[in-house]
Amino acid sequence: MIRLTSLKGETFYLNEILVYRIDQVPDTLITLTDGNKLRVSETPDDVVDKIRDYQKSVGVMFKVIRTEATT
Repeated sequence: MIRLTSLKGETFYLNEILVYRIDQVPDTLITLTDGNKLRVSETPDDVVDKIRDYQKSVGVMFKVIRTEATT
């Protein structure tokens, strides 16, 4: 999950798998796969970076688990 900030300044966590698209209109608008929309303080590039960082961290965890399982 990625940590984001609402326009009111409240922090929340979003399952990145649910992100369908990200637009800047002028705020960052995240459309989820179920059609719900969220406006956040982060820029679209920041959201994408957070998603990439999270996915990399999950990939590293799976690699470690796989390595430990084979030793």
